[in-house]
This record gives sequence, C-alpha cells and structure tokens, in this order.
Amino acid sequence: MRLRALIFTAVIGPAIAIAGEAAVAQSPVVREVRLGVLAHDIPGIWSGFRLETQSPDLNGEVVFSPALPVFGGAIRPVVGGTVNFDGGTSKGYVDARWEIETRSGLWFGLGVGIGFHNGWTDATSLDHKALGSRALLHFPFEIGYRFDQHHSLSVYFEHFSNGYTRKYNEGIDGLGLRYGYRF
Repeated sequence: MRLRALIFTAVIGPAIAIAGEAAVAQSPVVREVRLGVLAHDIPGIWSGFRLETQSPDLNGEVVFSPALPVFGGAIRPVVGGTVNFDGGTSKGYVDARWEIETRSGLWFGLGVGIGFHNGWTDATSLDHKALGSRALLHFPFEIGYRFDQHHSLSVYFEHFSNGYTRKYNEGIDGLGLRYGYRF
C-alpha cells in the first residue's frame, strides 16, 4: 500500500500540475496545488494516544489567489483533504493559511481551519480514534523550498482535534512531504 501511494504521488502529482496549468493559467482564482504523502496518525507530537493505522495518507490541496497581506506574508484560503486507503480516518478541510516566502526560496506556512472526517466520534471502536465530533479544528504547519516560480517541496504537518470541546478528543496528526506547483 505504501509503494502504491508513493508511485501515485510521483506520477499523478506532476501530471495534475501540468494538465492543470493550461486550465487555470489565466485564472486569477487558483494560485497553487500541492500533493504529498503523509504518515498517518504519528505518535509523540501532539496526539500521542493510541495509533489508528500505520498506512500512509495521500494529501492534496488547492491554495487560492485572493490574499490579505499580514506581517510580511499573506493569508489565503485553502481547501484540501487527507485520504487513508487502508481503513483509517480520512479528512477534508477549509483553512485560512498565512504564508511568507523569502527571496532565497525558503517559505513557511501556518493556518487554522475546520475539517470533517469519516472516522469515529466515540470510543466504540478499538481500531479508530475517538475524535469526539464530526467537525474538527485543523491546524497545519509547513516549511518548504521553492526551486523556481513553479516548483516546491515541503515538509507538512497537520493536526485535527475538537479542542476539548467534547468528551472524546484523541486527535489525529499527519506528517510528510509534499510537492507544490504554483501557476
């Protein structure tokens, strides 16, 4: 399963970027697409309870162009999702993401948003985390390097939880590598 996800990312990611460039090159709406592979539910960072599965996740998102300049960077809307193909929890999200980029190509992003998942909300399953509610808070963190005006690689971390607003709040984290294509 891991090899299949890596091959999918290596082949489909650039193909989506190349095909998508023609479709949105003139569009002022889409700024960038990002695609990567994340370790599903990693322990010891933020949600260090029990593990759900060790199979990888496929993550993809669209970063939109409209921006609000703040603290030398810009806040942009982002829509994305993280899918697990081995029975683990999959999530979709909408974020406000602040990003700043240096002239050297190094960039940093931090966001907050709301996500929805297909996992468990209570503790009735031993194979899934008790996430407490269907809607969760989403906190992404990313640091990357832009090679030229189009291509970037980054390390991406995401945390999903309900922020202790419900009885159950095991939370779920992902960490991995992503490829980005800016139009």
